[in-house]
Amino acid sequence: MLKRLSVGHRLIGGLLLVGAIGTVSLIYAVLSEYGIPFSALLDPTMRDAASTELFDHVLIPLVVLILPMGLATTWVIRTAFEPLSKAARHIETAPTERGMQIDEADMPAEAKPFVRSINNLLHRLDTSAQQQADFASDVAHELRTPLAILSLELDRREGSDGDPLKAQVSAMRRLVDQLLLLAQIDADATMPMTPEPLDLETLAEDSVSSLAATVIAQGREIAIESEGQVPKIYGHREAIGAGIRNLIENAVRATPMGGTVTIISGPGAIIRVRDQGAGLSEEKLAQLIRRHQRADHASPHGAGLGLSITHRIMSAHNGHIRTSETLRELILDFRLQ
Repeated sequence: MLKRLSVGHRLIGGLLLVGAIGTVSLIYAVLSEYGIPFSALLDPTMRDAASTELFDHVLIPLVVLILPMGLATTWVIRTAFEPLSKAARHIETAPTERGMQIDEADMPAEAKPFVRSINNLLHRLDTSAQQQADFASDVAHELRTPLAILSLELDRREGSDGDPLKAQVSAMRRLVDQLLLLAQIDADATMPMTPEPLDLETLAEDSVSSLAATVIAQGREIAIESEGQVPKIYGHREAIGAGIRNLIENAVRATPMGGTVTIISGPGAIIRVRDQGAGLSEEKLAQLIRRHQRADHASPHGAGLGLSITHRIMSAHNGHIRTSETLRELILDFRLQ
C-alpha cells in the first residue's frame, strides 16, 4: 500500500506542477509571438536566438516568481499546522488523568471539526470510566454493611463448623475494601488530593503491625528490617499502606508453612517484601498486574486484584512495582526515574 503524502507535500507538488505547466505555456507563447516554428529550432543559429529569448522572458521571470512562492508556501504550511503539532506534543506528554481536552482556539478552521470530534471522544471515555468507577464504589458500599453483619453473626457461632464460611466472608470483605480503594484511586486521578509527607519506615511498621497476628495464625513468621537512609515521600497514606499490605499478603501466600516474610525499608525510597517462595519473574509480574490474573499460589477466594491495585497505587505516585526473582522480592520503588 502506497504511503499517502502529507498536505504540505501535496501543496508543494501542486506548485511544481503549476510551474511546469506555466513554463511550457510561456515557451509556446514566446515562440508563437516571434513566429518561430518548432522545426526552426533545429537550426543552430535560430536555436541560440530562441534560447536567449526564452532565458530572458521565461526562465528568469519563473525563477523570480516561483522561488519566493515556494518559500512562502512552505512557511504558510508550517505555520498553519503548528497548532496541530503543539496539540500532538501536548497529548504525548500529558499526564494520564481524566478531563483532558485539546484547545481548539488556535487551530485552523479546517482542523476544528476534527479536534472537536477528538474532544467529544475523550469526554465520552471519561464519562464511561467515571460510571464504571461509581458503579464499583456503589456496589462496594452496598456490600460492606451486610458483610459486616454476617461476619458478626458468624463470630457468635461456637465450634469450627463456620470456619470455612468465615474465610469466605473475610475474603469477600477484603475484595470489597479493595474495590473501594480502586474507586478512590480512580477518583484521585480525576481530582487529585493534596499529598502529605510520609515516612516509609513508619508505613511499613504499621502494615506489619496490622497483619502480624494474621500471618502468625497462618503458620508463618514476619520480620521487619531497615537498610540505609529512607527519605520521606509525598503521597496518600491509606493508598500506600494498602499497597504494602497487598505485597505482604501476597508474600504470605507464596511462603511455605514455617517460613518468614521480611519487609525491608530502603536503601532509598523503596519498600522490599521478601518471601521464601519460588520467586517471580518480570514477565510473570507484568501478567499479574493485569486485572483478574492470579499467581499460582493465589488464594482460591481472591479475584486477582491485589497486585493490579498496587500497580495503580504506584503509578498514581509516579513510582513502580518491580521484582527481584533471585532475591525473591517484590519492590515498591518511589524513586524518581
